[in-house]
Amino acid sequence: MFTKILIANRGEIACRVILTARKMGIKTVAVFSDADRDARHVELADEAVNIGPAASRDSYLRADKIIAAAKQTGAQAIHPGYGFLSENAGFAKLVEEEGLVFIGPKHYSIAAMGDKIESKKLAGAAGVNCIPGVNEAMDSPEQAVAVAQGIGYPVMIKASAGGGGKGLRVAFNDKEAFEGFTSCRNEAKNSFGDDRVFIEKFVEEPRHIEIQLIGDSQGNVLYLNERECSIQRRHQKVIEEAPSPFISEATRKAMGEQAVALAKAVNYQSAGTVEFVVGKDQSFYFLEMNTRLQVEHPVTEAITGLDLVELMIRVAAGEKLPFAQADVQRNGWAMECRINAEDPFRNFLPSTGRLVLFQPPEQTMFASDTSQLMGVRVDTGVQNGGEIPMHYDSMIAKLIVHGKNRLDAIAKMREALNGFVIRGISSNIPFQAALLAHPKFVAGDFNTGFIAENYAKGFRAEDVQHANPQFLLALTAYVNHRLLSRAAGISGQMPGHGVLVREAFVVVALGAEGKNIHQPVTVRDLPDAAGLSVIEIGENSFEISSHWHLGGARIRGTVNCKPFTAQVERGVDRNPLAIRISHDGTRLDAMVLSPRAAALHLLMPFKAPPDMSRYVLSPMPGLLVEVAVVVGQKVQAGERIAVIEAMKMENVLFAIADGVVGKVLATKGESLTVDQPIVEFA
Repeated sequence: MFTKILIANRGEIACRVILTARKMGIKTVAVFSDADRDARHVELADEAVNIGPAASRDSYLRADKIIAAAKQTGAQAIHPGYGFLSENAGFAKLVEEEGLVFIGPKHYSIAAMGDKIESKKLAGAAGVNCIPGVNEAMDSPEQAVAVAQGIGYPVMIKASAGGGGKGLRVAFNDKEAFEGFTSCRNEAKNSFGDDRVFIEKFVEEPRHIEIQLIGDSQGNVLYLNERECSIQRRHQKVIEEAPSPFISEATRKAMGEQAVALAKAVNYQSAGTVEFVVGKDQSFYFLEMNTRLQVEHPVTEAITGLDLVELMIRVAAGEKLPFAQADVQRNGWAMECRINAEDPFRNFLPSTGRLVLFQPPEQTMFASDTSQLMGVRVDTGVQNGGEIPMHYDSMIAKLIVHGKNRLDAIAKMREALNGFVIRGISSNIPFQAALLAHPKFVAGDFNTGFIAENYAKGFRAEDVQHANPQFLLALTAYVNHRLLSRAAGISGQMPGHGVLVREAFVVVALGAEGKNIHQPVTVRDLPDAAGLSVIEIGENSFEISSHWHLGGARIRGTVNCKPFTAQVERGVDRNPLAIRISHDGTRLDAMVLSPRAAALHLLMPFKAPPDMSRYVLSPMPGLLVEVAVVVGQKVQAGERIAVIEAMKMENVLFAIADGVVGKVLATKGESLTVDQPIVEFA
């Protein structure tokens, strides 16, 4: 067994590998860029080596620097994590040639499966069901359109070296095929250094289901059940679960056996995943093989009780798999939500910056410890006060739950999301909460088009319907009452000017454009019961009990004897009186006023924000990589204005109306902040 390994990655997965290595008594070496100098994975590792500037191409994609760091520190093996160089056959081969061990499959297996064009030919030869398409690289957008017409729309345009939703577009017509080819090629070149693009038929109403594999150097390959990954937004997985609520035992067995046959055909050794697209009739077709550990591996660990990182390390050290196919368990139901730094209410635009507050829910399961199951686990590479940089992907954390059955897992996940506190940047937690509450998701009735169909106009606050909106009003009144009670108890108050805690209040729910809702409430403390109050709203009564610490971001307690977890934030949007309550993905901003103050508040005029319609504003923090217009240029609605790069994705800004460019206010290469003006129209 190795005594020291280097992790050629960053963030959550680097921390995940370090924890298992520590359990196995193996010392670890972290590598980091200038942007990650204070990152969590650097603190967790036994040693750390700086490998260059923030940009991935100058640090985490530099094989020479990573191998030099391994030799310098005496590491015997390199674990690549996922992303970056994890599926780079050249890197795996170079590691082996330098006398080190690559903790992953052999370079020839990566090469065979990493090329999506060649892998389909190999899959067909191994007896795996393959999807119709043209397995030849396209040279031009015109050729892509011609091929797409021949296959028949819709088609998928995919980068041969792509992955993680990058270098992939779905086209429903010639225009989308033409533009999709160019975008795919650019993204693939920037992310993977390989701009080859191919086309295949897009199966409508498909399920995305993948089989987890593990193989050793003695020729043993096993499948560890499946994962359901159909809840996707723009081909990026959002929620994953195991097992799938859709496939039958017969389909599971057939998919597993075909995946094993493919892995054996390329002498596969390590953890890997074979992805399938599955039709309504449970017919399934090979999509691709990921020759690495997957982001969503924890759900498989939960239902099987296996540590996949440990198995990868043991297989790389030459050990035989310690179990057979018949020993693979399927215990309970696991789910994973990817908590990303993006604003769901602004079309999921990246949100970078400092984590002013980062408090994950209480964990009862832990990465690298599969003896603790049926609970909550958080895998993350960040910590309180840490930075989410613009240079890498948007993932903040992975929230994993394990329940007795699917409904139990959903309930645990919703409660865990309620207790996940993130301040300073936006996250997709409200969107995750909305998905988990959607009747079709709860029923298991969905496919990869679920988000596009149900949130066609994007995600809006009104898409999140709270089961009991009056509970939010009651909780706001309760929080305000606790604050007043504390203030009333402070000593040294001037006679006649002390804080009086009354029972009658008005909760003013703050709406857009000054459209507020006034709701009278009464709050009474119950005698001999600290932290217990009765809040009456109309004919409804809420008995709320909590030992909430008044400065705490989380509030736990019971309402009418049922437990709840919610979040509290005071002084939001520069309003010192405002209280924000977040629960089940719903957010309420409100003030709690005396009846007289509420009456006066009704007389306050609404102050409209300034008109910024003449400007093209940056919707996110990012790097301005292109300004497509010049001063004096006439621009039509829909015309390209600028391109911003953030978190490894290109974002194109288009004109929303005809006009003439008056000023260009930002230059190519500039780092932009949110709402920074780029172009002003005359």
